[in-house]
This record gives sequence, C-alpha cells and structure tokens, in this order.
Amino acid sequence: MNRLKQLRVEKGYTQVKMQMLTGIDQSDYSKLENGKRYYTFEQCRRLALALETSMDYLAGLTDEKKPYPRSK
Repeated sequence: MNRLKQLRVEKGYTQVKMQMLTGIDQSDYSKLENGKRYYTFEQCRRLALALETSMDYLAGLTDEKKPYPRSK
C-alpha cells in the first residue's frame, strides 16, 4: 500500500472525501493513488494539507508523518 492510500485509510477518508478536501477529481485521485499518474506540486501540497502530513513524506523523502510547523 502506498503512502497516499495508507494515510487516507488511516484518516477514514474515501476517495470522494479526498476530492472534496483537495479539489482533485476522484478519477484523477485514484490514478495518483495507484501510481498511474504523478501529482503536480500543487496537488501534492493540497494532499499534504488534507492528510496533515508533509510533502516530503508523500514523496518518500522522510519517514516522519508529522507535518512541519507552519509559519504564520
């Protein structure tokens, strides 16, 4: 299971819920989750915010799920 799907399942979200949270069409989201499509920077940012993680975690650059502190 990839990190995107794992986080979504942990949160109890459906793909439709992810569409509502991110604005990414459900069919496109499914392709992202199944590795049939790469996400853009903006999509990655939206996903990280919706799943309360970092873009680095989604990209596999770190194993730390916790997001970085945000500047105000």
